[in-house]
Amino acid sequence: MSETKDVEVLILGGTGFIGRNLVKFLVDNKLAKYIAVADKSPPGTAYLSPIHAAAFADKETVHFQQVDLSKPEHVKKAFKDHKFTYVVNLCGETRCGCHDADYKIKCEDTAARCLEEAKANGITKWVEVSTAQVYEAEKSIKTEKSKLEPWTTIAKYRLKAENLVKASGVPYVILRPAIVYGPGDLTGLSPRIMCAVAYCVLKEKMSFLWTDSLQLNTVHVEDVCQAIWLACTKATSGSVYNLADSSNLTQGALSDMLGKMFGIETGFVGTVLSNLAKVNLAGVASDANDKHVPAWARACEEAKINNTPLSPYIDQELLYKRPLYVDGTLISKELGMTYKYPKCTSELLTAQVKGFEEQGIFPPNYLKAAK
Repeated sequence: MSETKDVEVLILGGTGFIGRNLVKFLVDNKLAKYIAVADKSPPGTAYLSPIHAAAFADKETVHFQQVDLSKPEHVKKAFKDHKFTYVVNLCGETRCGCHDADYKIKCEDTAARCLEEAKANGITKWVEVSTAQVYEAEKSIKTEKSKLEPWTTIAKYRLKAENLVKASGVPYVILRPAIVYGPGDLTGLSPRIMCAVAYCVLKEKMSFLWTDSLQLNTVHVEDVCQAIWLACTKATSGSVYNLADSSNLTQGALSDMLGKMFGIETGFVGTVLSNLAKVNLAGVASDANDKHVPAWARACEEAKINNTPLSPYIDQELLYKRPLYVDGTLISKELGMTYKYPKCTSELLTAQVKGFEEQGIFPPNYLKAAK
Protein backbone atom coordinates (compact mmCIF):
# COMPACT_ATOMS: atom_id res chain seq x y z
CA MET A 1 0.00 0.00 0.00
CA SER A 2 1.29 3.44 -0.86
CA GLU A 3 1.50 6.50 1.34
CA THR A 4 -1.62 8.64 1.44
CA LYS A 5 -0.91 12.36 1.81
CA ASP A 6 -3.02 14.74 3.90
CA VAL A 7 -5.13 11.99 5.47
CA GLU A 8 -5.96 12.49 9.14
CA VAL A 9 -7.59 9.62 11.03
CA LEU A 10 -9.24 9.70 14.45
CA ILE A 11 -9.56 6.32 16.17
CA LEU A 12 -12.06 6.35 19.02
CA GLY A 13 -11.09 3.64 21.51
CA GLY A 14 -7.71 3.32 19.87
CA THR A 15 -5.72 1.47 22.53
CA GLY A 16 -8.18 -1.44 22.62
CA PHE A 17 -7.73 -4.73 20.79
CA ILE A 18 -8.78 -3.68 17.30
CA GLY A 19 -7.55 -0.12 17.80
CA ARG A 20 -3.93 -1.04 18.57
CA ASN A 21 -3.85 -3.30 15.52
CA LEU A 22 -5.36 -0.55 13.37
CA VAL A 23 -2.69 1.91 14.52
CA LYS A 24 -0.01 -0.61 13.55
CA PHE A 25 -1.70 -1.25 10.18
CA LEU A 26 -1.85 2.47 9.34
CA VAL A 27 1.73 3.13 10.46
CA ASP A 28 3.21 0.07 8.73
CA ASN A 29 1.53 0.94 5.44
CA LYS A 30 2.08 4.73 5.73
CA LEU A 31 -1.61 5.41 5.15
CA ALA A 32 -2.05 8.64 7.11
CA LYS A 33 -0.01 11.70 7.95
CA TYR A 34 -1.77 12.12 11.30
CA ILE A 35 -3.33 9.41 13.46
CA ALA A 36 -5.17 10.64 16.54
CA VAL A 37 -5.89 7.98 19.16
CA ALA A 38 -8.55 8.82 21.74
CA ASP A 39 -8.95 6.45 24.68
CA LYS A 40 -9.36 6.40 28.45
CA SER A 41 -6.53 3.87 28.79
CA PRO A 42 -3.07 5.25 27.91
CA PRO A 43 -0.68 3.03 25.92
CA GLY A 44 1.58 2.56 28.95
CA THR A 45 -1.14 0.77 30.94
CA ALA A 46 -2.91 -1.03 28.07
CA TYR A 47 -0.67 -4.13 27.93
CA LEU A 48 0.58 -3.30 24.44
CA SER A 49 2.82 -5.92 22.86
CA PRO A 50 6.23 -4.76 21.59
CA ILE A 51 4.98 -4.58 18.00
CA HIS A 52 2.02 -2.42 18.98
CA ALA A 53 4.10 -0.26 21.31
CA ALA A 54 6.50 0.39 18.43
CA ALA A 55 3.64 1.70 16.29
CA PHE A 56 2.47 4.04 19.08
CA ALA A 57 6.07 5.23 19.47
CA ASP A 58 5.93 6.84 15.99
CA LYS A 59 5.43 10.31 17.47
CA GLU A 60 5.50 12.04 14.09
CA THR A 61 2.34 10.25 13.06
CA VAL A 62 0.58 8.85 16.13
CA HIS A 63 -0.83 11.25 18.70
CA PHE A 64 -2.54 9.87 21.80
CA GLN A 65 -5.10 11.77 23.87
CA GLN A 66 -6.31 10.37 27.18
CA VAL A 67 -10.02 11.15 27.14
CA ASP A 68 -13.22 9.72 28.55
CA LEU A 69 -15.55 9.87 25.57
CA SER A 70 -18.61 9.53 27.80
CA LYS A 71 -17.94 13.15 28.83
CA PRO A 72 -18.99 15.89 26.35
CA GLU A 73 -15.99 18.11 27.09
CA HIS A 74 -13.63 15.19 26.37
CA VAL A 75 -15.35 14.53 23.04
CA LYS A 76 -14.73 18.12 21.99
CA LYS A 77 -11.10 17.74 23.05
CA ALA A 78 -10.70 14.65 20.83
CA PHE A 79 -11.85 16.57 17.74
CA LYS A 80 -10.20 19.90 18.58
CA ASP A 81 -7.79 21.63 16.17
CA HIS A 82 -8.04 19.03 13.38
CA LYS A 83 -10.26 18.41 10.39
CA PHE A 84 -10.33 14.64 10.22
CA THR A 85 -10.71 12.71 7.01
CA TYR A 86 -11.92 9.53 8.66
CA VAL A 87 -13.26 8.64 12.09
CA VAL A 88 -13.24 4.98 13.17
CA ASN A 89 -15.47 4.18 16.12
CA LEU A 90 -14.04 1.34 18.22
CA CYS A 91 -15.08 2.67 21.60
CA GLY A 92 -17.68 1.13 23.87
CA GLU A 93 -17.93 -1.62 26.46
CA THR A 94 -16.65 -4.90 25.01
CA ARG A 95 -17.13 -7.15 28.05
CA CYS A 96 -20.24 -9.26 28.51
CA GLY A 97 -22.20 -9.24 31.74
CA CYS A 98 -22.22 -5.50 32.47
CA HIS A 99 -25.31 -3.49 33.37
CA ASP A 100 -27.46 -1.97 30.61
CA ALA A 101 -26.56 1.48 31.88
CA ASP A 102 -22.86 0.81 31.22
CA TYR A 103 -23.54 -0.19 27.61
CA LYS A 104 -25.86 2.77 27.07
CA ILE A 105 -23.28 5.26 28.31
CA LYS A 106 -20.27 3.72 26.59
CA CYS A 107 -21.83 2.52 23.31
CA GLU A 108 -24.97 4.55 22.59
CA ASP A 109 -24.48 7.90 24.33
CA THR A 110 -20.80 8.14 23.38
CA ALA A 111 -21.61 7.45 19.72
CA ALA A 112 -24.29 10.16 19.76
CA ARG A 113 -21.90 12.81 21.10
CA CYS A 114 -19.04 11.83 18.82
CA LEU A 115 -21.29 11.78 15.75
CA GLU A 116 -22.47 15.29 16.51
CA GLU A 117 -18.89 16.49 16.76
CA ALA A 118 -17.89 14.56 13.62
CA LYS A 119 -20.67 16.21 11.63
CA ALA A 120 -19.52 19.65 12.75
CA ASN A 121 -15.96 18.62 11.85
CA GLY A 122 -17.00 17.83 8.26
CA ILE A 123 -15.42 14.39 8.12
CA THR A 124 -15.30 12.40 4.87
CA LYS A 125 -16.33 9.06 6.38
CA TRP A 126 -17.35 7.51 9.71
CA VAL A 127 -16.66 3.78 10.09
CA GLU A 128 -18.76 2.08 12.76
CA VAL A 129 -17.37 -1.27 13.93
CA SER A 130 -20.37 -3.17 15.29
CA THR A 131 -20.85 -6.94 15.73
CA ALA A 132 -22.42 -9.83 13.83
CA GLN A 133 -24.30 -10.69 17.03
CA VAL A 134 -26.93 -8.16 15.89
CA TYR A 135 -28.45 -10.82 13.62
CA GLU A 136 -31.19 -13.24 14.58
CA ALA A 137 -29.57 -16.35 16.05
CA GLU A 138 -30.82 -19.07 13.71
CA LYS A 139 -29.09 -21.88 11.82
CA SER A 140 -29.15 -20.13 8.43
CA ILE A 141 -26.09 -18.15 7.36
CA LYS A 142 -26.44 -14.40 7.90
CA THR A 143 -25.99 -11.89 5.11
CA GLU A 144 -26.18 -8.12 5.41
CA LYS A 145 -29.91 -8.34 4.61
CA SER A 146 -30.75 -10.88 7.34
CA LYS A 147 -33.19 -10.07 10.13
CA LEU A 148 -31.75 -7.99 12.97
CA GLU A 149 -32.46 -9.36 16.43
CA PRO A 150 -29.51 -8.85 18.82
CA TRP A 151 -28.88 -11.79 21.15
CA THR A 152 -26.34 -10.26 23.51
CA THR A 153 -26.63 -7.02 25.46
CA ILE A 154 -23.54 -5.68 23.73
CA ALA A 155 -25.18 -6.32 20.35
CA LYS A 156 -28.38 -4.59 21.50
CA TYR A 157 -26.47 -1.38 22.15
CA ARG A 158 -24.21 -1.76 19.13
CA LEU A 159 -27.36 -1.82 17.02
CA LYS A 160 -28.62 1.32 18.76
CA ALA A 161 -25.30 2.95 17.86
CA GLU A 162 -25.70 1.77 14.26
CA ASN A 163 -29.10 3.43 14.08
CA LEU A 164 -27.67 6.67 15.44
CA VAL A 165 -25.00 6.55 12.73
CA LYS A 166 -27.62 6.03 10.02
CA ALA A 167 -29.68 8.98 11.27
CA SER A 168 -26.75 11.35 11.84
CA GLY A 169 -26.31 12.76 8.35
CA VAL A 170 -22.62 11.82 8.50
CA PRO A 171 -21.24 9.71 5.58
CA TYR A 172 -20.77 6.24 7.06
CA VAL A 173 -19.98 2.55 6.62
CA ILE A 174 -20.96 -0.12 9.14
CA LEU A 175 -18.86 -3.26 9.67
CA ARG A 176 -20.22 -6.30 11.51
CA PRO A 177 -17.39 -8.70 12.40
CA ALA A 178 -17.79 -12.24 13.67
CA ILE A 179 -15.57 -13.26 16.63
CA VAL A 180 -12.35 -11.27 16.24
CA TYR A 181 -9.10 -12.97 17.25
CA GLY A 182 -5.38 -12.36 16.84
CA PRO A 183 -2.62 -10.40 18.66
CA GLY A 184 -4.10 -8.62 21.67
CA ASP A 185 -7.43 -10.48 21.78
CA LEU A 186 -8.90 -10.51 25.30
CA THR A 187 -12.58 -11.27 24.79
CA GLY A 188 -12.87 -13.20 21.49
CA LEU A 189 -11.36 -16.68 21.56
CA SER A 190 -8.94 -15.93 24.40
CA PRO A 191 -11.26 -16.81 27.32
CA ARG A 192 -11.67 -20.32 25.88
CA ILE A 193 -7.89 -20.57 25.54
CA MET A 194 -7.51 -19.62 29.21
CA CYS A 195 -10.09 -22.28 30.09
CA ALA A 196 -7.88 -24.84 28.33
CA VAL A 197 -5.00 -23.84 30.61
CA ALA A 198 -7.29 -24.28 33.60
CA TYR A 199 -7.95 -27.86 32.50
CA CYS A 200 -4.22 -28.43 32.18
CA VAL A 201 -3.91 -27.40 35.82
CA LEU A 202 -6.92 -29.46 36.89
CA LYS A 203 -5.83 -32.44 34.77
CA GLU A 204 -9.41 -32.94 33.63
CA LYS A 205 -11.29 -33.24 30.38
CA MET A 206 -12.52 -29.94 28.89
CA SER A 207 -16.17 -30.45 27.93
CA PHE A 208 -18.32 -28.01 25.98
CA LEU A 209 -22.11 -27.57 26.05
CA TRP A 210 -24.32 -28.29 23.04
CA THR A 211 -22.83 -29.89 19.92
CA ASP A 212 -19.67 -29.89 17.84
CA SER A 213 -21.55 -28.32 14.90
CA LEU A 214 -22.44 -25.04 16.68
CA GLN A 215 -20.89 -22.22 14.63
CA LEU A 216 -18.42 -19.80 16.18
CA ASN A 217 -17.41 -17.92 13.03
CA THR A 218 -14.25 -15.83 13.21
CA VAL A 219 -12.24 -13.10 11.53
CA HIS A 220 -8.59 -12.24 12.18
CA VAL A 221 -7.95 -8.73 13.50
CA GLU A 222 -5.60 -7.91 10.61
CA ASP A 223 -8.45 -8.58 8.20
CA VAL A 224 -10.68 -6.31 10.28
CA CYS A 225 -8.07 -3.56 9.92
CA GLN A 226 -7.89 -4.13 6.17
CA ALA A 227 -11.69 -3.91 5.99
CA ILE A 228 -11.75 -0.68 8.00
CA TRP A 229 -9.37 0.97 5.55
CA LEU A 230 -11.37 -0.24 2.55
CA ALA A 231 -14.51 1.12 4.24
CA CYS A 232 -12.77 4.47 4.65
CA THR A 233 -11.41 4.75 1.15
CA LYS A 234 -13.55 2.67 -1.22
CA ALA A 235 -16.98 1.95 0.24
CA THR A 236 -20.06 3.94 -0.69
CA SER A 237 -21.65 5.84 2.17
CA GLY A 238 -24.51 3.83 3.66
CA SER A 239 -22.84 0.48 3.02
CA VAL A 240 -22.96 -2.38 5.55
CA TYR A 241 -20.50 -5.29 5.44
CA ASN A 242 -20.15 -8.47 7.45
CA LEU A 243 -16.63 -9.65 8.28
CA ALA A 244 -16.03 -13.40 8.58
CA ASP A 245 -13.44 -15.78 7.18
CA SER A 246 -14.48 -18.77 5.10
CA SER A 247 -13.50 -21.45 7.63
CA ASN A 248 -16.94 -21.61 9.30
CA LEU A 249 -15.31 -22.40 12.63
CA THR A 250 -17.41 -24.63 14.86
CA GLN A 251 -17.21 -25.66 18.51
CA GLY A 252 -15.94 -29.04 17.40
CA ALA A 253 -13.07 -27.60 15.39
CA LEU A 254 -12.13 -25.20 18.20
CA SER A 255 -12.30 -28.03 20.73
CA ASP A 256 -9.95 -30.14 18.62
CA MET A 257 -7.48 -27.27 18.22
CA LEU A 258 -7.37 -26.51 21.92
CA GLY A 259 -6.92 -30.19 22.73
CA LYS A 260 -3.90 -30.44 20.45
CA MET A 261 -2.43 -27.10 21.52
CA PHE A 262 -2.51 -27.89 25.23
CA GLY A 263 -2.39 -31.68 25.27
CA ILE A 264 -5.76 -32.07 27.00
CA GLU A 265 -8.77 -34.25 26.31
CA THR A 266 -11.76 -32.32 24.97
CA GLY A 267 -15.34 -33.16 24.09
CA PHE A 268 -18.99 -32.39 24.83
CA VAL A 269 -21.21 -32.99 27.84
CA GLY A 270 -24.00 -34.51 25.74
CA THR A 271 -27.63 -33.70 24.97
CA VAL A 272 -29.11 -34.54 28.38
CA LEU A 273 -26.72 -32.38 30.41
CA SER A 274 -26.87 -29.58 27.83
CA ASN A 275 -30.66 -29.47 28.03
CA LEU A 276 -30.50 -29.42 31.82
CA ALA A 277 -28.00 -26.55 31.63
CA LYS A 278 -30.38 -24.58 29.42
CA VAL A 279 -32.74 -24.19 32.40
CA ASN A 280 -30.09 -22.49 34.54
CA LEU A 281 -27.33 -21.06 32.37
CA ALA A 282 -26.51 -18.39 34.93
CA GLY A 283 -25.78 -21.09 37.49
CA VAL A 284 -23.80 -23.15 34.98
CA ALA A 285 -21.69 -20.12 34.06
CA SER A 286 -21.11 -19.29 37.72
CA ASP A 287 -20.03 -22.85 38.54
CA ALA A 288 -17.73 -22.94 35.52
CA ASN A 289 -16.09 -19.64 36.43
CA ASP A 290 -15.70 -20.76 40.05
CA LYS A 291 -13.76 -23.72 38.67
CA HIS A 292 -11.75 -22.08 35.88
CA VAL A 293 -10.73 -18.74 37.41
CA PRO A 294 -8.87 -20.17 40.47
CA ALA A 295 -7.11 -22.76 38.29
CA TRP A 296 -5.98 -20.02 35.89
CA ALA A 297 -4.86 -17.89 38.84
CA ARG A 298 -2.85 -20.82 40.13
CA ALA A 299 -1.07 -21.20 36.80
CA CYS A 300 -0.24 -17.48 36.79
CA GLU A 301 0.93 -17.56 40.40
CA GLU A 302 3.27 -20.48 39.70
CA ALA A 303 4.68 -18.54 36.74
CA LYS A 304 5.11 -15.46 38.98
CA ILE A 305 2.69 -13.43 36.85
CA ASN A 306 1.20 -10.83 39.18
CA ASN A 307 -0.88 -8.89 36.66
CA THR A 308 -2.54 -10.01 33.45
CA PRO A 309 -5.57 -8.79 31.50
CA LEU A 310 -6.29 -12.37 30.42
CA SER A 311 -9.05 -14.35 32.10
CA PRO A 312 -11.03 -17.57 31.53
CA TYR A 313 -14.20 -15.84 32.78
CA ILE A 314 -17.13 -16.50 30.43
CA ASP A 315 -20.48 -14.77 30.85
CA GLN A 316 -23.68 -16.78 30.46
CA GLU A 317 -24.51 -14.89 27.23
CA LEU A 318 -21.60 -16.64 25.54
CA LEU A 319 -22.98 -20.04 26.60
CA TYR A 320 -26.26 -19.65 24.74
CA LYS A 321 -27.00 -22.24 22.07
CA ARG A 322 -26.93 -19.58 19.39
CA PRO A 323 -24.84 -19.98 16.26
CA LEU A 324 -22.68 -17.16 14.96
CA TYR A 325 -22.90 -18.09 11.28
CA VAL A 326 -21.89 -15.22 9.01
CA ASP A 327 -21.41 -14.64 5.28
CA GLY A 328 -18.43 -12.31 4.95
CA THR A 329 -18.11 -12.37 1.17
CA LEU A 330 -19.93 -9.16 0.15
CA ILE A 331 -16.96 -6.95 1.02
CA SER A 332 -14.81 -9.12 -1.27
CA LYS A 333 -17.30 -8.86 -4.13
CA GLU A 334 -17.86 -5.11 -3.84
CA LEU A 335 -14.53 -3.77 -2.55
CA GLY A 336 -12.14 -6.48 -3.73
CA MET A 337 -11.02 -7.49 -0.25
CA THR A 338 -9.03 -10.72 -0.01
CA TYR A 339 -8.96 -12.20 3.48
CA LYS A 340 -5.32 -12.57 4.48
CA TYR A 341 -6.37 -15.24 6.98
CA PRO A 342 -9.18 -17.27 5.36
CA LYS A 343 -9.13 -19.89 8.12
CA CYS A 344 -8.72 -19.87 11.88
CA THR A 345 -5.99 -22.43 12.62
CA SER A 346 -4.15 -23.82 15.61
CA GLU A 347 -1.00 -22.16 14.21
CA LEU A 348 -2.65 -18.72 14.39
CA LEU A 349 -4.00 -19.35 17.89
CA THR A 350 -0.56 -20.60 18.94
CA ALA A 351 1.00 -17.39 17.60
CA GLN A 352 -1.55 -15.42 19.61
CA VAL A 353 -0.60 -17.31 22.78
CA LYS A 354 3.15 -17.01 22.13
CA GLY A 355 2.69 -13.26 21.88
CA PHE A 356 1.08 -13.25 25.30
CA GLU A 357 3.93 -15.39 26.65
CA GLU A 358 6.50 -12.92 25.34
CA GLN A 359 4.65 -10.11 27.11
CA GLY A 360 4.81 -12.05 30.37
CA ILE A 361 1.02 -12.16 30.78
CA PHE A 362 0.51 -15.87 29.95
CA PRO A 363 2.16 -18.71 31.92
CA PRO A 364 4.72 -20.61 29.82
CA ASN A 365 5.08 -24.39 29.51
CA TYR A 366 1.40 -25.10 28.90
CA LEU A 367 1.43 -24.70 25.13
CA LYS A 368 2.41 -28.09 23.72
CA ALA A 369 2.69 -26.72 20.17
CA ALA A 370 5.53 -24.48 21.33
CA LYS A 371 7.67 -27.40 22.46
